[in-house]
Amino acid sequence: MAQGTKLGFYLLLTPLLLWLSLLIIIPHIDMALLSLRERVGVRQYATSLANYGTFFGEPLYMWTFLRTAMMSILATIATLIIAFPVSYYIAKIARGRVQSVLFLLCLVPFWVSELVRTFGWMILLRETGLFSSLLQWIGLTDGPVEMLYNDVAMMVGLVYTSMLFMVVPLVTTLESLDDAVIEAGYDLGGSGVSVLREIVIPHATPGIVSGSIVVFMLSLGNYLTPTMLGGKDSLWFTELIYSQFIVRFNWELGAAFGFMLLILSSLIVWGTLRLTGQTLEKTMG
Repeated sequence: MAQGTKLGFYLLLTPLLLWLSLLIIIPHIDMALLSLRERVGVRQYATSLANYGTFFGEPLYMWTFLRTAMMSILATIATLIIAFPVSYYIAKIARGRVQSVLFLLCLVPFWVSELVRTFGWMILLRETGLFSSLLQWIGLTDGPVEMLYNDVAMMVGLVYTSMLFMVVPLVTTLESLDDAVIEAGYDLGGSGVSVLREIVIPHATPGIVSGSIVVFMLSLGNYLTPTMLGGKDSLWFTELIYSQFIVRFNWELGAAFGFMLLILSSLIVWGTLRLTGQTLEKTMG
């Protein structure tokens, strides 16, 4: 009986191990090895850290990564500011069918691909789009306004594409908060702000941190939205990686850029966990 249980456990574990090995561990190991290769001639390579030296030695590459990281942090903050009241309303105020409908509305945009959603924003923000026409109709502008191909449009797209990944952990965390605790806070003389600061936010901290990590990583690794909404001057780090792999066929330097993106983003996430006093196990749990 014990052997049968152990065999069943291994069979259940096999798909997970295959998924981790074939799609995550092995590709990252291969990318790390590829990044250590330096071209010294036609089909001739040497093992060195030259590709990483190129990353740290070229100010444009460092500046692009720092800009990408800062924009991703801003997108995460904006997503949290918008998602928190929405999540609180869904989790603690809405009841029954209204709660289900509101949560479903958060899911609806993700029934189509990111490409379709991005094209939707391009239609809305272009010169002949709805927003430009509305500004002309109310008299704020005399002619068409181009709202595409700037950082604001890119930020709108990043927040929109990441919203669900902030709402879901927040709703899950806030639903576990007992309403009696909130009522007790008011009974003890607390105001709405103090109850939010002393009770709601501390309880929702694991959801806030987990949602922020997911949104940050999605924004940092996003390629489609910065390219389509930010335009040619968006300077997003994933565009540099794409350029090295696809345009210049410099897979060694592209692998180094990809591995640096992984390392530096992991350091940022680790620093966030340390600053918030959270652990990865508690956050993901």
